[in-house]
Amino acid sequence: MKKLSILGSTGSIGRQTLSVVESLAGQFQIVALAAGSNLDELVGQIVRHRPEVVSVATAALVDELARRLRDKGIAPLPEILHGRAGMLMVGTHGQADMVVSAAVGVVGLEATYEAIKRGKVIALSNKEVLVAAGELVMSVVEKSGQPLLPVDSEHNAVHQCLRGGTHEEVRRIVLTASGGPFRKTAVKALGTVTPEQALQHPNWKMGSRITIDSATMMNKGFEVIEAHWLFGVRADQIEVVVHPQSTIHSMVEFVDGSVLAQLAPPDMRMPIQYALTYPQRVASNQVALDWKKLKRLDFEKASTRRFPCLRLAREAMKKGGALPCALNAADEVAVAAFLDKRLGFLGIPEVIERVLSRTPRVKFETIEDVLAADEETRRVAREEVEKLGAPNRK
Repeated sequence: MKKLSILGSTGSIGRQTLSVVESLAGQFQIVALAAGSNLDELVGQIVRHRPEVVSVATAALVDELARRLRDKGIAPLPEILHGRAGMLMVGTHGQADMVVSAAVGVVGLEATYEAIKRGKVIALSNKEVLVAAGELVMSVVEKSGQPLLPVDSEHNAVHQCLRGGTHEEVRRIVLTASGGPFRKTAVKALGTVTPEQALQHPNWKMGSRITIDSATMMNKGFEVIEAHWLFGVRADQIEVVVHPQSTIHSMVEFVDGSVLAQLAPPDMRMPIQYALTYPQRVASNQVALDWKKLKRLDFEKASTRRFPCLRLAREAMKKGGALPCALNAADEVAVAAFLDKRLGFLGIPEVIERVLSRTPRVKFETIEDVLAADEETRRVAREEVEKLGAPNRK
């Protein structure tokens, strides 16, 4: 039985991970969970899975969670921790064979890094781990000798396709993108789109930030950076194409011209199960492609005029050092400001570009360097948000 710790258990990926675990009864044991502030969801997870260790966001939530669990008749209580120390304890739990890194933001970076150093297999959903600290993380992955298994549907698809050839046989990796809700919107109209419109993703149901990142295609920019580190390919070997059906999740082209594509419905339970059960493939009755509905597969060029965040991500990757970390932190601040209606939609790439121009090109030596750079970038990004402001603000 494989023992799991989950960072970000109450988020979308965390909840779906537990759904997969429950569908494969007897194959997994949950030993530790790290959540944020959603105690309603967390209590149910603890009741069902009885982890030994649980972490919440703040000290105030520790007592509240303990009270709720006692009211449910849970005894003995799990060890309840909070904050950075709690995340680290969940990520490095001695019994965990695998850590599912699904916490949103850099909050999960340090715990994931320490888990890798301790020889844990990582099922990675947290983009920030490789975007902000790819060189450091892959260095310890190599030393650990354990796989880093991508959960994101695009990289998970590439991982599956790469089983059909060697690294030397790869010509290029093709990451597919849905194009989000504004694929056909006139570029001149993008300045007036609202958060409510941007959150209407045509294919996927995801958290707010990643949904906005899909609308700007910054998520695809992040995925280009991740693919570089995960698969050891050059920037010019990674292409992005718009595929509005989201049926082909990514493709690998080999030197002989053969192209392997991975197809599946837009359902994250499939890549999650693949990562949890790798290297085996386990039967699933939850996810299946309906061939009768598969009438066409369309592809379009990903325009950097419509989606300038793609260009910014490639530029940050090329320059390296602190730039990819700054890219991620600035995007998070800008997206939050857009969702709060303090910044226009086109202000997101503008804030990011301004922040990148103010970011020194330094190399990270430690995770502490990454976290310090992330904090400083957020301060700079908040300044830039205030300078730009919402388009109709006087």
